Amino acid sequence: MSSDPDQNSDPQATPRAKKKTTTSSATSSNPRKRRPPPEPASTPTSSAKRAATTRTSGKKKPTTSTTSVLLSLNSDPPSRSSPAAAATAGEKPAADAQDEQGEGEGELQKRTMEELVRLEERLQLTIDGLVEDIRVLTGGRADEGGVEDEDIDYSNFDAPTWCVPIKTNVVTFEWAALASAAQFDVILMDPPWQLASHAPTRGVAIAYQQLPDALIEELPIPNLQTNGFVFIWVINNKYVKAFELMRRWGYEYVDNITWVKQTVNRRMAKGHGYYLQHAKETCLVGRKGKDPPGCVHGVASDVIFSQRRGQSQKPEELYEMIEKLVPNGKYLEIFGRKNNLRDYWVTIGNEL
Repeated sequence: MSSDPDQNSDPQATPRAKKKTTTSSATSSNPRKRRPPPEPASTPTSSAKRAATTRTSGKKKPTTSTTSVLLSLNSDPPSRSSPAAAATAGEKPAADAQDEQGEGEGELQKRTMEELVRLEERLQLTIDGLVEDIRVLTGGRADEGGVEDEDIDYSNFDAPTWCVPIKTNVVTFEWAALASAAQFDVILMDPPWQLASHAPTRGVAIAYQQLPDALIEELPIPNLQTNGFVFIWVINNKYVKAFELMRRWGYEYVDNITWVKQTVNRRMAKGHGYYLQHAKETCLVGRKGKDPPGCVHGVASDVIFSQRRGQSQKPEELYEMIEKLVPNGKYLEIFGRKNNLRDYWVTIGNEL
């Protein structure tokens, strides 16, 4: 009879073997009983790496593929001057930066030019003021191009060919004879007004004899004109008196002309004044009766910009304006000087 090995074996052997196998597998699966592998010897480099790993352990590392790393190593680094690099770095492209730099330089240059122009104007005003002070201190006119009549050499003076100068004292002159000989279309006068200040000259050299208002009133102006215009140069404190003279002589006020005085540099030539510095003179215009024959309206502006010349010397533009207003008229100037002589004008004064 054949025998079975399983049946002939010890019945206790099989359970013991199974128990041993179970114990061995349990021991191998228990992590607490496994001995960790020995660590390598500590070195300064590994310590530093561990410290760096510890410091950065709280930060999330960006994930980078191996392919992108290799491509970045094999490619050239982008230039910071390129538009892509500038955009990556948060900067503006070089072209835009150059444009803005050019605009900034242009704006700076514009501001610099404006400042220089303003500085030039201030300096010119300062120069004009100093020149005027020199004129006052020297008792004459030392400004650009301005000279006193006393400094002009009249020894070789040639009067205009067709002018009519009459040198006389206007107070004692025989006006009736002149009135019977001619009636004038235009009468121009620059009265030597008497200054009514406690310090009449205030540093201004007066190179002519002043005339009281009463003597100016006695001039027989109404006898010299039937229809026409009168032009009267007036100073600031004589406006009221000039209007009184117009009414007294039978004229109505119709207009005025302003002369803005300029230097040779075409800048405003400011002079002395009681409250403000004066840079202009005014000529009042009155009319008696009707317009003279041939009168033309609207021929010129009421403002004259002209260089200041000798003391009491008025601009040539006024004479041209009058001759345009009344062409081919009869013209009379009272209180004239040699520098006022003009063709086809009768000029009366004691300084001719």
